[in-house]
Amino acid sequence: MLLKGKRILLGLCGGIAAYKSLSLIRLLKKEGAEVRCVCTPAALEFVTPLSVETLSGNRLYSDMFARENEFSTAHISYAEWADFLLVAPATANTLAKFAHGIADNALTTLFNAYGKKTLVVPAMNSGMYRHPATQENLDRLRAWGVAVMPPASGFLACGTQGEGRMPEPEEILRHFLKVFFETGFEESTLNGKHVLLTAGPTQEALDPVRYLSNPSTGLMGCCIADEFQKRGAKVHLVCGPMSAHPKSEPFETVQVASALQMYEACMELWTKADIGILSAAVADYTPESVSSQKIKKTDADLHLKLIRTHDILKELGQNKRPGQYLAGFALETENEMAHARAKLTAKNADLIVLNSLRDAGAGFGTPTNRVCLLGRNGDIVPQELQDKEEVAARIADYIETKLTK
Repeated sequence: MLLKGKRILLGLCGGIAAYKSLSLIRLLKKEGAEVRCVCTPAALEFVTPLSVETLSGNRLYSDMFARENEFSTAHISYAEWADFLLVAPATANTLAKFAHGIADNALTTLFNAYGKKTLVVPAMNSGMYRHPATQENLDRLRAWGVAVMPPASGFLACGTQGEGRMPEPEEILRHFLKVFFETGFEESTLNGKHVLLTAGPTQEALDPVRYLSNPSTGLMGCCIADEFQKRGAKVHLVCGPMSAHPKSEPFETVQVASALQMYEACMELWTKADIGILSAAVADYTPESVSSQKIKKTDADLHLKLIRTHDILKELGQNKRPGQYLAGFALETENEMAHARAKLTAKNADLIVLNSLRDAGAGFGTPTNRVCLLGRNGDIVPQELQDKEEVAARIADYIETKLTK
């Protein structure tokens, strides 16, 4: 948790991008920060006090004169409380007020009382962003020591395309850490490491229109990809046809369909990887032959001959050089611990992430998972049922600890 013990004020302004700030609150809290929010009146046209307060766990400050405020001079007390002020989205109107000392609402008044580390994330129409007034206001804020995150480009709420789009919450968090914790990524053992990551299912063709597969969505692998990139790793993602997608980008991504294609991609990438994490649900068997035409239904039963696919985890383990770290997943339905321990040894892996379909909320197609981390040194680290993002963070924590040692 890179922000453990840090106190962050998140300012929300009145733009359509304010809905993204709800996810940003969640990300900040997942990194260990205590978050309090302050809104302009216009921001509450896009998000509700209940949603903000539920996610932050603290009362929203939006009305300077509300009798239920925690403090009689809330703008002063909040300013003294916080270690950081993060304003996302920051509209042209609020940026102009910041730059000219106008204090006419809870957020602008607080800004005037706040003299510590501040990051603003502009979000607005391209024309408004490029307007000389907005650019001069941003330059003035930079001269005062306020950090400014450049907006993203893409489709805007007004229907046009261009710069001015608010970056995704994961990108904002990464920029925040880079600006205020310059050594944050350097201190991470994962910084600069090349990670080979597999995710999603494979599809083993029977004929041009049918295949054998499984229900994996790839969500667990996507969460791992986001977590490792957040910590500064270079992620090489080999993925089957999955319905989930990482929130962060860019990755070096190799799209595959079959187990053979995944095997070939992994063997090539493993030569330059520092860490391998095989979370994909790879088919153990594939049809011996594939019909070039659609197999037609007849009155007779159809018998398929299946042959073994390559054991990717085992072959990477056999080709593991000193210093490489290899983790695999084991999804079991019975004798879970015994099977996972056997897999750890047989595949020459350093870590097996065990989960069981007998645990409610774990396995395919759920936003949560319950895992147990089994290390080659005898470690057994059980986890409670958690969101898959949290599971990814615990896996990253464990691997970081082992690489440090």
